[in-house]
Amino acid sequence: MALRLSRPRTLALCALPVLALFGTAAFAPLPFTVAQPGTTADVLGDSKGTPVITIKGAPTRAPEGELRMTTILATAPTADIGIADVVDSWFRTDRAVMPRDSVYPSGESEKEIEQHNFQDMKESQNVAVDAALNYLDKKPGSVDITLRLADVGGPSAGLFFSLGIIDKLDGNGSGGDLTGGRTVAGTGTIEADGAVGAVGGVSLKTQAARRDGATVFLVPKAECKQAEAERPDGLRLIPVTTLKGAVSSLRALDQGGKVPSC
Repeated sequence: MALRLSRPRTLALCALPVLALFGTAAFAPLPFTVAQPGTTADVLGDSKGTPVITIKGAPTRAPEGELRMTTILATAPTADIGIADVVDSWFRTDRAVMPRDSVYPSGESEKEIEQHNFQDMKESQNVAVDAALNYLDKKPGSVDITLRLADVGGPSAGLFFSLGIIDKLDGNGSGGDLTGGRTVAGTGTIEADGAVGAVGGVSLKTQAARRDGATVFLVPKAECKQAEAERPDGLRLIPVTTLKGAVSSLRALDQGGKVPSC
């Protein structure tokens, strides 16, 4: 015989599994990572006393502006993230909760992950050099370019490495700085053909950029919506899909021309 329960009784019974789940989750680590705005670094400047970009075999410029690559700071892959951490982060604009597997490769030790991230950075640097030389119509080997950036891993600085090389070698193409003397920040992977790829944590990176003085932020076009969601006051977003487009936008910005926006 079917048993019909009143609505309050039904709700109470249905709530029991939910309460049990929250009770368990309150004490159990969850498969998440909590991230916040990280450091920024001017690729036109120094990192721990060493120039980020060193060029030999060609005349170089000394740009006055800044090109700041941005990062996020995430909890370690072995960190225990509880439900209290998750709930707290949901109510803060300077925190983001992400699945751990979206930040760190699964099944790897912390040391292996660190090595993986630095290998990604190294490969990104090599591709960034190729992309910049392709843009400038210079053959590989015509100049000797070395990139050094301490304590940063991953491929998301690729676009800014390329822009930094272009600024040091060619500026805006008319004798001025590519940045127009501004502090320009941003993010994005790069391919040798100049294609710019999306990255993670864009809304946190915009906050890091504005904190460190940037007024312009170059963002992969596919992530415009995410960047706009937590855009700090005083920070202009410029969407990019290619290295050529990024350079064109910065030139237009300096010359008062039409600049794309998110």
